[in-house]
Amino acid sequence: MGQRERKLLVVDDDDAFRTVLSLELKRRGFAVTSAATGEAALTAFSEAEPSVVLLDLRLPDMDGLEVLARMRKHSTTAELIMLTGHGTIDTAIRAIQQGAFDYVAKPCPLDDLEIRISRALERQNLRERNVVLERGLRPVDSGRSVVWRSEAFQAVVSLIERVAPTDSTVLILGETGVGKGVVARLVHGRSRRSEGPFVVVECAALQENLLQSELFGHERGAFTGAERTKPGLFEVAEGGTIFLDEIGEVNLATQVKLLRVLDNGAFRRVGGTKDMKADVRIVAATNRDVRGLVRQGLFREDFYYRLSTLTVEVPPLRARPEDIDALVEHLLAQFISRVEGHRRVGAAAMDRIRKYPWPGNVRELVHAIEGAMIVCDEEEIAPAHLPAPVRAQFGASLLNSSAGVGCIPLVTLEELERIHIERVLTHTDGHRGEAAAILGVSERNLYRKLAAAGERDSS
Repeated sequence: MGQRERKLLVVDDDDAFRTVLSLELKRRGFAVTSAATGEAALTAFSEAEPSVVLLDLRLPDMDGLEVLARMRKHSTTAELIMLTGHGTIDTAIRAIQQGAFDYVAKPCPLDDLEIRISRALERQNLRERNVVLERGLRPVDSGRSVVWRSEAFQAVVSLIERVAPTDSTVLILGETGVGKGVVARLVHGRSRRSEGPFVVVECAALQENLLQSELFGHERGAFTGAERTKPGLFEVAEGGTIFLDEIGEVNLATQVKLLRVLDNGAFRRVGGTKDMKADVRIVAATNRDVRGLVRQGLFREDFYYRLSTLTVEVPPLRARPEDIDALVEHLLAQFISRVEGHRRVGAAAMDRIRKYPWPGNVRELVHAIEGAMIVCDEEEIAPAHLPAPVRAQFGASLLNSSAGVGCIPLVTLEELERIHIERVLTHTDGHRGEAAAILGVSERNLYRKLAAAGERDSS
C-alpha cells in the first residue's frame, strides 16, 4: 500500500492517548498528523488531506458530529472512523448514519484498529477504481462530434483512418489540451474493437503501487487491506482498448510490466504467480518529450519503441487556426442547452478569439466559450464576456519570460495562476516534478491544480 493511501489524522483532546496512538501508528507505517480540538482538526484536515481520520466524538470546542459534518462537506473521499468512550455508542451509530465509515470504543486494541483502518483504505481504493471505470466506460465518440477545417488536423484524421483498423499499439503525442483523448477514442471507435470496452487509465492520477494494482489487479493478501482478489483493468478491457493517458509519468518498474503485456499479452496480478492473458489493444498518450526521457534514463528505450509502433502527433491549436471558427460554432451548439435563448459570437469577440495564441489549446477554448455563454445576458457575445487573457490579448506576453510586470493587465488570481503554471510547464518541457519545484509546491498539489483546471475545461 503506497504512502498516499496511509495518511491519517488523529483527533482527540486526551494528550496522552493521542500521543501514544500517533506514535504506534507511525511505527506501523502510517503518516500521522494529530489535533486536539475541532478547529485544529478542520485546519489539519484541509492542509494534510488525510485518507482516514480517527475522530473523537467529544472535543472541547465543538461536538464530534459537527466536525464530521464539516469534514464530509469539504471532502467526500476521506474515510472517518469515530473514537467513542463509555456511553457514546448511540452517538457513534448516529455518526455512521451521517457518513462515518466505522466506530471504535476506547481504549481500543491496536491490531483491531489497524484492521479497521485497512478496510477504510480498501473502500477508498475501490471508490477510486469506480471513478476510473466510470470515466473509461463512457460511450465512445466515433467521430461525429469532432470538427475541423485545417489540413493539419485532416492529416491526423487520415492517419487515424489507416491506423484504426489494425491492432497495433498507438502512441499519441501533443501538448496539454490538444485533444489526445479525443484521438484515442476515434482510434477505438473506428476499429474492429469498437463494440468492446474503452477503458481510460489516468496514469498520473494514481500513486505507483495503486496504478499497478489498477492495471493488473491483485490477489487476496497481496498487501495490507487486500482482503479479496480484484481483477485489473486489463481484464476489464478484454476484447477492447485500454487508453494509458499520461504514459510519460509511469515509472520504470511499471514500464517493465507493461512491456511484457505488449510483447506477449501476459501479465500477473500483484501478489500473484499465475500468468494471465489479455486480448487488449493499447493506446497511450503523453505531452512529454519521450525521446528526451529515454536519454535521461527515465523511460525504457525498448518500451518506447514497442509503444510507438504507430505514432500520431496532434498539432496545437495555434498551428491550425483554420479550426477555430469551426470549433467555436460547434461549442456554441453544444452548450446552448445551458443558457436561455440563442447565442452568437460577435465580430469583435471573434477577432479576439482568432488572434489569441491559446496556450491551453482546445481545452482552453472550450472553457472560454462555455464561460462566455454563461455570463452573457444578450444574444451576442462581446469581448467583455471572454476571459481576461483572451480579451486583453496578453497570453503570448505572459508566456514570454522577457515580459515585464508592467505589461501584464489586471486579471483574477485564478487566471494568472493558470497561465503561470502553463508557462512553467512549457519551460520544463512538461516535466511536472521540475515545474513543481520551480513553483514551490508539491508535485501532488500541482497535479491537483491541473486536474481541477481539466475538470473546468474538459472537452
